[in-house]
Amino acid sequence: MKETNEKDRELSVVFWRYLWSSILISLSASVGTVVDGIIVGNLIGEDGVSAVNLSSPMIQLLFTISLVVASGAGMLIGFALGQKDGRRVRYIFTLSMVASLLVGVLFTGAGFYFSDSITRAFCHDDYLFTYTHDYLKVILIGAPSFMMLWEISAVIGVDGSPRLASLAIIVDNLVNLCLDIVFIEYVGWGIAGSAAATVVGHLVGILIMLRHFKGKGNSLTFSLTHDKPEFLNIVLQGAPLAIASVCLTLLLVSANHVFLSAKGQNGIFVFAVCMNLLQIYNMYISGTCRTLQSLGAVQIGKNDDHAFSLILRKSFLFITVSMAVTCLLICLFPGVISRAFGADSPEVIAECNHVFRIFAVSFIPFCYIYLIMIVYKLYKQDCMALFISFALSLTVIPLLLLFFHYAPQYLWYSYLVAYLLEIVAIFVLHKLTHARLSL
Repeated sequence: MKETNEKDRELSVVFWRYLWSSILISLSASVGTVVDGIIVGNLIGEDGVSAVNLSSPMIQLLFTISLVVASGAGMLIGFALGQKDGRRVRYIFTLSMVASLLVGVLFTGAGFYFSDSITRAFCHDDYLFTYTHDYLKVILIGAPSFMMLWEISAVIGVDGSPRLASLAIIVDNLVNLCLDIVFIEYVGWGIAGSAAATVVGHLVGILIMLRHFKGKGNSLTFSLTHDKPEFLNIVLQGAPLAIASVCLTLLLVSANHVFLSAKGQNGIFVFAVCMNLLQIYNMYISGTCRTLQSLGAVQIGKNDDHAFSLILRKSFLFITVSMAVTCLLICLFPGVISRAFGADSPEVIAECNHVFRIFAVSFIPFCYIYLIMIVYKLYKQDCMALFISFALSLTVIPLLLLFFHYAPQYLWYSYLVAYLLEIVAIFVLHKLTHARLSL
């Protein structure tokens, strides 16, 4: 019993070390996104914030493809490290790095030759088209930096360098925010300067993370020698997260169109700020999921159910407390938030005060659903994980359209209603399928 308690204490120390490192990564990324929006809102105006939000489905698509590779490779590397299979670790690492780089280069080509067509697919408003195009073209050209940043941070975190990954992401965002002001205000690049600052920040972050590969504890070296192909396994492991991200991209495109049609330019600005507020929740959920995947995969590789259950309980406790505090702060200070993003008219501020409180509550069930999806995946309950992946967004889209056509005055409630329905559906399916899920 004493030995078990000591083991639990040691695992708790490791858990919190990984969690805070992961939170710092998510905090830096989330705060960077939010502050980026504030800088754009104040230096360019509300139209700049709207243009960045209209471009976000493409960034979400980049993130989706990265999730297929980085998340899948991270889980498999964690399993292999737990089993002390160094040969498999090296093979999976090599495949994932090559795949991430190739995908990034393909997006760069699309940025050079098809940026007009791609922008038109995301922005139907002629007034916002130029802003959106200028921002999106730079993001596409810099796509390899996005792909490699997310890939390297995922694999070195599992390999024992979560602090280095968090340092790199923090510096990345500091560089991004500083260059935002320089490129927009002093160089005169406008909205394209904000995108360029993001790309340069990512490149700096990648350079910092390369230090891991010179360390003594590095298990990640290049090798294509293995007994069987692994790329399909990487894709299958990352599929639930990737599908969820694809669906979120579809949701974002649909929501942008619906809110722009129903609420006009003021409405798309309010929705854009709400998506920035989601980054605060995303800070906690991403950090927790990253920790759960890294430590959970290793414990599963060791067949240590007790340690895995301890990690799950701590993850759910942390996410509950952090979401409650965030929701309370947003509900108490919506006016401060709206003004910080550049809102100045009483009409827009009043709408923000109403909508922010609705979305603050709506994001709580979303975070629980996302975390449960990770748990099902780690328990190898692939059907339930895939169901949640699709349900995360595809439930919201039809409700958005129903509210838009039949009750537009309640359109802002569509997210909350959809996520509550999803929780009921997950509970029912869990009981019907007798899926294994012990916390």
